[in-house]
Amino acid sequence: MNYDEVKTYMWAAVFVACNLVLPQVFHLIPQGGIIFSPLSLVILAGAYKFGWKTGLLAALLSPLVNHLLTGMPATEVLPVMTLKLAVLAIVAGLAAERFKTVSLPLLVGVVLVSKAIGCLGELAITGGIVATIADFTVGWPGLLLQVVGAWLILKYIR
Repeated sequence: MNYDEVKTYMWAAVFVACNLVLPQVFHLIPQGGIIFSPLSLVILAGAYKFGWKTGLLAALLSPLVNHLLTGMPATEVLPVMTLKLAVLAIVAGLAAERFKTVSLPLLVGVVLVSKAIGCLGELAITGGIVATIADFTVGWPGLLLQVVGAWLILKYIR
């Protein structure tokens, strides 16, 4: 999809709406947002199915809309989260475009490549390695959820 198509904005709005509801569910679990990174699941599945442009639009808007309406993510986390989601959207959309299939190994690759790039960006922005490492030490259930959840969603909406 391209930015001159109405359905690009329609799907991006759907993903932003999902990203308003899903984090609320995960925030019922102590540190659920940090552990599961629920915004990433929607961005990964959306960008993989509808392309990087739609995914990127949702990735840029989701954290901002969430912040404005719920106060989460916190202001200091907003740039890093937006960067990581944008990278995920681009990597997922380009992988889907290139490989034209969905598989668990491919989604593992998409998540790991986007995390690596996103973590480098986080280090450049914050200069701190503790939060970057937490993506893998504390956030591993979220990485697993992204891969398996996106695979199930993409298989279901195929």
